[in-house]
Amino acid sequence: MFLGFLIVRRILTHIIRKLVHTGDLTITFADGDQMHLGDGSGAPIHMRIKSKAAQRAIVIDPSLKIGECYMDGDLVFEDGDIYKLLELVFRNSRENRTRQARWVRMLEHLRRIPAHILEWNTLGRSRSNVKHHYDLSGELYDLFLDPDRQYSCAYYENPSMELEQAQMAKKRHIASKLLMNREGLRVLDIGSGWGGMGLHLARQFNAKVTGVTLSDEQFAGSNQRAREDGFAGQVDFKLLDYRKLDQTFDRIVSVGMFEHVGARHYKTYFNKCANLLDRDGVMLLHTIGQSESPTPTNPFIKKHIFPGGYIPSLSDVVPAIERSGLIVTDIEVLRIHYAETLKAWRKSFLENWDKAKELYDERFCRMWDIYLASSEVAFRWQDLVVFQIQLAHLPDAVPLTRDYMGKNEHAPHRARKASESARKKRAAAAKQNRRA
Repeated sequence: MFLGFLIVRRILTHIIRKLVHTGDLTITFADGDQMHLGDGSGAPIHMRIKSKAAQRAIVIDPSLKIGECYMDGDLVFEDGDIYKLLELVFRNSRENRTRQARWVRMLEHLRRIPAHILEWNTLGRSRSNVKHHYDLSGELYDLFLDPDRQYSCAYYENPSMELEQAQMAKKRHIASKLLMNREGLRVLDIGSGWGGMGLHLARQFNAKVTGVTLSDEQFAGSNQRAREDGFAGQVDFKLLDYRKLDQTFDRIVSVGMFEHVGARHYKTYFNKCANLLDRDGVMLLHTIGQSESPTPTNPFIKKHIFPGGYIPSLSDVVPAIERSGLIVTDIEVLRIHYAETLKAWRKSFLENWDKAKELYDERFCRMWDIYLASSEVAFRWQDLVVFQIQLAHLPDAVPLTRDYMGKNEHAPHRARKASESARKKRAAAAKQNRRA
């Protein structure tokens, strides 16, 4: 046993020494021995591994087990925190990616095999995957999201923006690309969340919105919002898989849902969207993406946060679009915006740690902390970005230059609004609902 412990220590030391060249990292091992790494630059980080079992697990599968050991309390910090550790590791790995241990690379390749075989997001499995994450208590999301519960990348038009302002800017940015150029457009929102995007389009452009979600919590919450805001007859949120829809729409928007589709189902997704979109319609897909070649989903995120999830590269997505008959009319890559969004989310979550602990427990809080921290550093220091892909059937479905986007986005008062009578009707209905 002692020999085995020494071998594990030696391997772990070898991995870390090859990886960490800059920074100031101290590791205390389970037997009390310490190791110092880096060039002493930056804020000091002191990590303590509390058990030999945790050391063994980290050596065997660091991509999964560092997160699980932190979640279980077997990895703690005397100085710094999990974010600072991940930032240090990701900074160093970006400087020289060849330093990654050979067996770690082998594990990543092996993960492609079960991912390819098992990632069938059927109707039943998709519902189960969504419930795992999105049917957590709504009170949890209120602890760190903006008041509109926008659970996707915000759009920071300038660095001084608060989260709520940046989320509103995101909705305006998306609406500008949807070309909401007349009242009464029939809009489908695939993955409608808590209803913020759909209600924005109804409120600002008098759109008739159908939203679909697989989350019971989001379904109930979004319909409650529609009733309270007086949009019950104009905005209809359904507990329904998009694959079961059979009508057509002038516009389709999908924000933060495509990550749950799974690469095996891209053909189905885009073929269905092509059938749902009117011949002269416009679609806007907003999804997390990889700026480099495709890689498997981080194992910790896949196991504990987003089962069934997959983050695509453009090389995954574009062939499926081409085969569907849709054409790409615009692509924008949002860089760093999600890192700033996640930074704001994590700050609020840490401030409300005790409230989250009352809802769940300490282990859950640690799990959520590493989820938010690892996601932020991945967007800031690795290859994660957000793709906004505009799609249509016809090459002239949108103007031939991009000027219209800025004009629509920055002239909200010229946007198509509901008539005065419709506005009064909604206000009266909302007042009546509040009394009820």
